[in-house]
Amino acid sequence: MDRSTRRRVAIGILAFVVAAALAVVVAPSGSTLVVEDADTGERLLEIPVEDGDEVTLSYTHSVEKTPIEDVYVVDGTELRMDRMVFRSYGAGLPANKPIERTDDGFVVYSDDSYEELGVVPAPIAEHELVVGDERYDLVEQSDGPVVITVTDATRIDTVSTLEYEVSGNIHAAI
Repeated sequence: MDRSTRRRVAIGILAFVVAAALAVVVAPSGSTLVVEDADTGERLLEIPVEDGDEVTLSYTHSVEKTPIEDVYVVDGTELRMDRMVFRSYGAGLPANKPIERTDDGFVVYSDDSYEELGVVPAPIAEHELVVGDERYDLVEQSDGPVVITVTDATRIDTVSTLEYEVSGNIHAAI
């Protein structure tokens, strides 16, 4: 092989290695359920999620004083409402959809999708967010209205926002 051919092969191999490395760095690394303050945009919670994960907004009906669960499924960057489960029928609950009675109570199925959910956590309603086995008290986490979204992060986004400990209690962002 002459010098120019070797050089072309070396450049080709180098280009392939760089392209492969970039593909790994920029590949999707999962999604994050984000709860942020509706007024300030401050992120209050960031919870890793995957497509198909259930996210439940759990609260107490203000009049009936019975539990309600709005169950959503992560679908890309949207939350698709799967069902609402409630124990007694009262004001503000669905009246125009079929209701199924189960051992868990009344169930209304849906497949409405939302890019964001607005919630006003209140002590009387005891709003909680349930993801997997973890429960997050939205009343404790916030001082007012929150917005819940799903972001689809790429590895490059994740790498650029990672925090690492520099020394003691000091943290710096990359």
